Amino acid sequence: MTEEQFRQAIRFAVEKEEEAAALYETAQQVAVTPLAKTTFSEFAAEERRHKAMLLELKPESLGKPAAAKVPDLRISDYLVEVEFRPDMSYQDMLILAMKREEQSVRLYSDLQRRTGDAQLQRLFGLLAEEEARHKLRLETIYDDEVLQEN
Repeated sequence: MTEEQFRQAIRFAVEKEEEAAALYETAQQVAVTPLAKTTFSEFAAEERRHKAMLLELKPESLGKPAAAKVPDLRISDYLVEVEFRPDMSYQDMLILAMKREEQSVRLYSDLQRRTGDAQLQRLFGLLAEEEARHKLRLETIYDDEVLQEN
C-alpha cells in the first residue's frame, strides 16, 4: 500500500464520520425528549472522536485485526429504511441511525474483501469493526427502549 492509498482511504473514512456526526447533531437538535437529545449528542461526539482517531492513524499502527467479533443483534436487518424528517420520532431516528451503521459495516467489509493489500484490509477491517460497535450500541438502545415498550 502506498502512502497515497492510505491517505485516500482515511479521507474517505473521515468524510463518512463527518456525515454521521452531522446526522446525529441534527437528530439531537430536533429531538423532543431529553433521552433522545442525550443519546444523539453522545453519538455525535463519538463520531467526532473517531474522526480525530482516523486523522492521527498511521499505517504502521494498524496492528492485527481483533480476535473477537462484535456481536450483531440483526435488529436493523428487519427494519424498513426511513428518510430523515425534522419531525421524526425517536424510534425513527434510531432506525435511521441503525440502517446507516449497517450500511457502513457492509461498505467497509466489502472494501476489506475486495482489496488485495494486507494493510488496507486491516484498515477496512478496523473501520468495519468500529461501525459494527456503533450498530450494536444502537440496536441495544432500540431493543431496550423501543422493543421492550411495545
